[in-house]
Amino acid sequence: MDPENWKNEILCRDKQLSILLSLMGKNSQATPPAIFIYGHSSTGKTFLSRKIIEAKGAPQAFVNCIECQSQRLLYEDILGQLSGMLPCVQNDYARYARCETANDFVRLLKNLIANEKWEKETVYIKPLSQDQLKINVKQGVDNAERLRNMEGHILPVFLRLSELSDCNVCVILLTQIIWEKFNATSGYLDPVKINFPDYSKNELLQIMTLDAPKEYSKAFYSSYVNLLLSIFHMACRDLSELRHLALMNFPKYIEPIEKGDATEGDAHKLWRNIEPHLKKALQTVFLREVSSSQWEQYQLSDTSTLPPLLSARAHVELPFYSKFLLIAAYLASYNPAKSDRRFFAKSHGKIRQTKRMKKAETSSQLTGPKAFQLERLMAIFYSIVDVRVAPTAHIFSQISTLVTLQLLSQIGSGDQLDAPKYRCCVSLDFIRSVSRTVNFEVMKYLYEFAA
Repeated sequence: MDPENWKNEILCRDKQLSILLSLMGKNSQATPPAIFIYGHSSTGKTFLSRKIIEAKGAPQAFVNCIECQSQRLLYEDILGQLSGMLPCVQNDYARYARCETANDFVRLLKNLIANEKWEKETVYIKPLSQDQLKINVKQGVDNAERLRNMEGHILPVFLRLSELSDCNVCVILLTQIIWEKFNATSGYLDPVKINFPDYSKNELLQIMTLDAPKEYSKAFYSSYVNLLLSIFHMACRDLSELRHLALMNFPKYIEPIEKGDATEGDAHKLWRNIEPHLKKALQTVFLREVSSSQWEQYQLSDTSTLPPLLSARAHVELPFYSKFLLIAAYLASYNPAKSDRRFFAKSHGKIRQTKRMKKAETSSQLTGPKAFQLERLMAIFYSIVDVRVAPTAHIFSQISTLVTLQLLSQIGSGDQLDAPKYRCCVSLDFIRSVSRTVNFEVMKYLYEFAA
């Protein structure tokens, strides 16, 4: 195993690679009982740890924690993969052993290591992703946070598995959340924690350049990716989605070259050709909501009609009061605070607007939504809703639901209980669609459109 040979495959993770190699060492050397690897999705956690374990040649097993809904299924899947005796048609779905409890699992694992003569090997149990658990004789677990929803003793057992089995077993937990959110109680052994931070813009550019088609130079593809990142980096930093975005829009970028109307050096002409298509892509960053063929048809169309799955967002079902809360949030985000008296006070008197004031105003639809306080949201809500509504906990819980649905976003820290601030995250078309379901003329209350 020579890490120097991985430089073209594992980029921008030199620090994490060095730490993992030093912790794991040789197969015959002792390793930490547990390693906790955390970071957002698409930061190289699974790829790097799996690459190292496979390079060591250690026996390994991958367990999907969604499929393993009980501890028995989890234990038996691990033992079956390590022993090579997986239930299938060829062996008439025979299992390595029936394993109901953690005591049985530790005993059977210890016997398996002795029978396979793995006493001088490191056994890895590796959690691979949020939905999987990977085990090696160096063993690993991915999406390890799923273990929190199982019986309370399972996670402590995996963290102390080396001690309980009296074997050189290393459990690698891969997760997207920090260790403190595992609600550690008694019996836990603190693992060695390794953070995989988000890739920077330059690192994303370096990695995505590897996807350059053979027909074009890496320098040309790098300039295209740099252009793409300048638009989408603030909205999405997920490497997988950005790579998908780049690959789906690249045929449109090179269309003038394919037709003979431009060369690789005509960056301005290539940009003008793809600009309207990238604007369409901004309506949905995570393009996995539609198939590639649907997205290509959407790009070729001259209309602004979204594919069915995307347009379904505009028809989300909400409770009655949640719709009015969302409308109130939109009005609070796009109306200046000084206009509230004009639209929502019963006797606001005559309000004059000079030409100078109007000229200084900038379109709120262009500048985007502004943050507002909770008390302003509730004041607008009580003004526009037709019936008298008591300020109960049920109403305030619906605001939290709108935040969870990402229709609203909370600004600042979540522990600011005195004056939380929010921002509306939906478009004008969306709010007009919601308003029609409750017979509310939202356009009459928008400062920019009101007469």
